[in-house]
Amino acid sequence: MTRLNRTKMCGEFNAQDIGKEVAICGWIAKYRNLGSLFFADLRDRTGIVQFSISDNAELMEIASTIRNEYVVYVKGTVVSRGTNVNKNIPTGEIEIIANEIEILSVAETTPFVISDDANAGEALRLKYRYLDLRRPSLLNNLLMRDKISKIARDFLANEGFIDVETPILGKSTPEGARDYLVPSRVHPGEFYALPQSPQLFKQLLMIAGVDRYYQIARCFRDEDLRANRQPEFTQIDIEMSFIRDENDVMDVTEDLIKDIFNKAIGYQFDGKFRRMTYKEAMSRYGSDKPDTRFGLELKDISNIVKNSTFAVFANALSIGGVNHGMVQAINAKGFADKMSRKDIDAVGEVVKTFGAKGVAWIALRPDQTSSSFLKYLTDEERDAIYEAMGAETGDVIFVIADKRDVTYKVLGELRLYLANKYNIYDKSIYDVLWITEFPLLEWSDEENRFMSVHHPFTMPYEEDLQYIDTDPERVRSRAYDLVINGQEAGGGSVRIHRRDMQQKMFEVLGLTEDVINARFGYFVDAFRYGAPPHAGLAFGLDRLVMLLTNTDSIKDVIAFPKVQNASCLMSDAPNVVDTKQLDELNINIKTVE
Repeated sequence: MTRLNRTKMCGEFNAQDIGKEVAICGWIAKYRNLGSLFFADLRDRTGIVQFSISDNAELMEIASTIRNEYVVYVKGTVVSRGTNVNKNIPTGEIEIIANEIEILSVAETTPFVISDDANAGEALRLKYRYLDLRRPSLLNNLLMRDKISKIARDFLANEGFIDVETPILGKSTPEGARDYLVPSRVHPGEFYALPQSPQLFKQLLMIAGVDRYYQIARCFRDEDLRANRQPEFTQIDIEMSFIRDENDVMDVTEDLIKDIFNKAIGYQFDGKFRRMTYKEAMSRYGSDKPDTRFGLELKDISNIVKNSTFAVFANALSIGGVNHGMVQAINAKGFADKMSRKDIDAVGEVVKTFGAKGVAWIALRPDQTSSSFLKYLTDEERDAIYEAMGAETGDVIFVIADKRDVTYKVLGELRLYLANKYNIYDKSIYDVLWITEFPLLEWSDEENRFMSVHHPFTMPYEEDLQYIDTDPERVRSRAYDLVINGQEAGGGSVRIHRRDMQQKMFEVLGLTEDVINARFGYFVDAFRYGAPPHAGLAFGLDRLVMLLTNTDSIKDVIAFPKVQNASCLMSDAPNVVDTKQLDELNINIKTVE
């Protein structure tokens, strides 16, 4: 067998290599055998390079057996392609005239063509993921992921952060998503939990005096999947001690993001990232992760229609309490030319998928104004709505009336639906902003108690503590999320470092001493020995790579992802295990009817 010693990888050759004797290895991407002349594109992760054989009967005999995806070794001379340049590839000016070739491995016909424009379904591609990863687009995503990881490591090291690994096998602390549990053989009936994040451990590292920590950490959450969520994922996780306030962390991480965008894709941001409070984000965009590359902002018209006889509005406004009823609207400016009556009716069906019962609307067309509810309004109410919405001929106004959280959610989703369906914004722009001042707590009907919006270790604004017993939902947290193009790219908070405040938080959450000790005993004990003021943040690496590569699904930036039901189509995981293994773990399987 030929001794392998590649000169360079396939995509690295160019005109400066003309005249050189070289050796290359890779997969046959495509070939043409003309009898006395053989051409082939050889592919590896860097790209393709063409090699050819002519006037060599021995090599032509070998080449006659070659098929797509064979793995070959080629030696030869780099020559110019003259006027026959392929401008679509970096190696298009040259080819390699082979004087030696060896087939290293043969390949059967692949289940789908290895090409970015191959028309193969996702399920088939995921079943043969190792073949799917040969496609240039997916390989480039993995290369981008590696590049981003290295940029982050270099940046954080230069800022004085040290890389510390935290345990994968830990203790279950059921606050948030479901844990993945791992049974212990040596402790029958007991379980480890895979980490949803390194949260407790990185705070313990601050108490230990590590001062500045980072980790590219594997995390696990047993929750329903979607386009930007997987059961196992990766965080760029940071924590820092002796902070004055959240600005210390936000400034460092903002510089990190700018460094990543600049070095990874050459994109530069001007000035500081914008900041918006949670309250403003919800009232203007109906979302705590708003995409502000386009308008379609929410307007509250409750006061205008509070005396309306339209039952939909009246019923909504009769809802009292914290989650009171509202009537809110968005103005799709200029959409009258884009939307037929059929399109408007389709919006009514779309909003039902977002949780609404339906949508009210006004279409101000040049020839006439049509509406599902204007006949129920007085002229004064109609004119007040037009003024509040900045309505002009050509606009379409959509209105949702329901509980506050429903109107926010539905209109927040509807603005995204309209913007994407009608392509009203520049998708090449990166829209980045901080969302701050999240609520500290939210009521859970399921748990019948207040729950942490982020986690139980988030510091509240001290000026809001006066409300924590009487009006807990009024208390703001010193938490912050970084939002990129309507995606939550990262989030963090200033942590509670005082024992009395942490105890108060547990009290508000309704946790007894027994529950506190069972779930967080070792963590709470650590605060007895001096904890510095500290704060942190975690970026979703997978989501960040997805944003920088302009892909639509997080599966495209993970080497071996799971599908919607959290299974791996390639390895057939999860699956049954031997009875012997279950016996060793003292586990009996309950049959599900």
